Amino acid sequence: MDFGGSHRRRFNSYIDHMRGIYGSRVQKLAIDAGFTCPNRDGTKGRGGCTFCLNDAFNPSYCDPARPVRQQIAEGIEFHRKRYKRACNYVAYFQAYSNTHAPVSRLTDLINEALGIEGIVGIVVATRPDCVDDEKLGLFRALSDQYYVMIEYGIESVFNKTLERVNRCHSFEDTARAIRMTAARGIRAGGHMIFGLPGETRDEMLQSAGIVSELPLTSIKFHQLQIFRGTAMEQEYLKNPGDFHLFGMEDYLEFLADYIELLNPGFIIERVAAETPPRYAFLPSWGPRYDTVLMKFERLLEERNSWQGKRFVFKL
Repeated sequence: MDFGGSHRRRFNSYIDHMRGIYGSRVQKLAIDAGFTCPNRDGTKGRGGCTFCLNDAFNPSYCDPARPVRQQIAEGIEFHRKRYKRACNYVAYFQAYSNTHAPVSRLTDLINEALGIEGIVGIVVATRPDCVDDEKLGLFRALSDQYYVMIEYGIESVFNKTLERVNRCHSFEDTARAIRMTAARGIRAGGHMIFGLPGETRDEMLQSAGIVSELPLTSIKFHQLQIFRGTAMEQEYLKNPGDFHLFGMEDYLEFLADYIELLNPGFIIERVAAETPPRYAFLPSWGPRYDTVLMKFERLLEERNSWQGKRFVFKL
């Protein structure tokens, strides 16, 4: 495969994908709209996912006490300083499960976001057990005019892992929700975590083939990070041998192997997580995400790896 040219990447980049649609960089603006999750509020369980600490990835301008409009305005100001070339923005309903509410509430919050100048669409992070035909109907209608994606927390394809981290749903639930979403012509995104307790490296690599059969538009990859004050911190202290915690170099080698097995049609949004060190129970890698991404792209070149190199299409 020819990767000549200074801008040719070895994987389908989300930044390039959005630039191809809008002609310039499109920046996501995280929003905390005050949702909870069914494994927190008693609908299906209590305590939430054992790895979860929303404060670790919520930007400073995200505050559920502030209206969506105010969070977006402050987010635009925040990102203009870092990404001066961003002209368009996507409202990213990120914290917790953002379809865990009646359609009437979802409609009001989404319309508030889409009514702001410069917002060209929405990304809604949620769980597979928080969507239904009525909610998907709302997103389908919006997708005729705006960029719309529902981002599902897959996390793992193994039910033993999902049970262990208190997800309170199965991988079959995830596959069903993604297929329902894609069948209605709505973009479906996925989120994977590598290093969850009890999973081997071979099992994590095996998941590439399983995920590749789903009708996803895009996918994110995060290495497991253990945060202070979480149930997973306590689990690690009791059973550290159950965890495969990646160092940066090991993780990038693993991920290069992984994307070789991945469906080449998927858009890759992120290759790693970045969290302020103050939240980390274990030391963080140190470099900013941009540096990690550069290292990953350089590794792909050195290995002559690319997304889908070893992917096998199934009839």
